[in-house]
Amino acid sequence: MIGLDVKKVIEKRRSIRKFHEGTINDEQLQILMKAAQLAPSASNRQPYKFIIVKDRGLMKELSRKASIQRFIIKAAVIFVGIGNPEHEKWYKVDIAIAIQQIYLQAVELGLGACWIGAFDEEKAKEVLKVPESMNIVALLPIGIPAEDPPARPRKSFEELFCINYYK
Repeated sequence: MIGLDVKKVIEKRRSIRKFHEGTINDEQLQILMKAAQLAPSASNRQPYKFIIVKDRGLMKELSRKASIQRFIIKAAVIFVGIGNPEHEKWYKVDIAIAIQQIYLQAVELGLGACWIGAFDEEKAKEVLKVPESMNIVALLPIGIPAEDPPARPRKSFEELFCINYYK
């Protein structure tokens, strides 16, 4: 997969919910971190922080207490996107952009991921020791894919796009 162009990476991206046992190496992790670091953000403030969960016990606790997504315990790592709603109006958008860059970079590296928004934020904060003033926006488990699901149907251009005015 390494060396795919952006169009192919976007087309290849799928929500992977089955992972093979195994880890990702430090170089791959650094590449994923760099993708987030280079993400654009409003006024280049980068109003986010990521917890990278690597500890298997912590993954199990996060799965048990905060997520109905049990497959996350098989991931090699889980990126947890966190922002401060009191300081940045656009923090969720900025985190989403950074997560999408991590996601696409993971695909280019031959890894799988699944964007997760369905989790109990308060319990996740407790498990990960996130301050009450901060918000966890999403979880992104990443690992060695154990599945290659087909593309899901998408809306037509006519359903998604308008020219000049809303129709």
